[in-house]
Amino acid sequence: MVHKIVNPPNHLAIIPDGNRRWSKKSRFNLFVGYKLGIKKFIDVSIWAKELGISNISVWALSTENIKNRSKKELNTLYMLYTKASKDPNILKLLKENRARIKIIGNKSILPKNLIEALMLLENKTKHYKDLTINILVGYGGKDDIMHAIKKVVRKKIRGEITRINYDIIKENLRTAILPDADLIIRTSGEMRTSGFLPWQSTYSEFYFSEKYWPNFEKEDLRKAVETFSKRNRRFGK
Repeated sequence: MVHKIVNPPNHLAIIPDGNRRWSKKSRFNLFVGYKLGIKKFIDVSIWAKELGISNISVWALSTENIKNRSKKELNTLYMLYTKASKDPNILKLLKENRARIKIIGNKSILPKNLIEALMLLENKTKHYKDLTINILVGYGGKDDIMHAIKKVVRKKIRGEITRINYDIIKENLRTAILPDADLIIRTSGEMRTSGFLPWQSTYSEFYFSEKYWPNFEKEDLRKAVETFSKRNRRFGK
């Protein structure tokens, strides 16, 4: 049992990197790596709850992934996400932990059957309040800001708003429901954000793990959260 930590992050965000490299190193096909990666989404969310974290966001698929990866690889991911959203074991875990799923991203660039399955999962879990798991799929930071700007401009033209400020832009982001990220973890040794939550990460603390995502375990999460809890956050002061 993982014990709660004093001063844990309110909102934990994760870039779960390294599924493909783990598959290659372990001599498994990509299907296995991605399947384990999806299971890890849920495991880490439950571990986070045990540490006292109630809001977690996981980057499941970026707009850049959709543009640059092969159709075969994307179809594998789409199939696995669709299957996972209907998995009775996952649904049971979510119910036991009173965890709701929120799907965030550009749904217009995703297959219809995937969106239907993900939105059904969101609807099935919408009454749970103990833990929120935000799954960012078809999401990119630049795309999110461009989406908000276009919406704001249309509203300004129609006379629905009289001025444009930070609050107006924020409330028109696809990620508008997300609070600022307190801690962002990226796995696999990569030390960059790749456009992840640019609006919400202005004062985020970052933690980079050398482990590939399928190898990221409970004690790795605890170490990251403990490191965060000891940092002095000055917020520009």
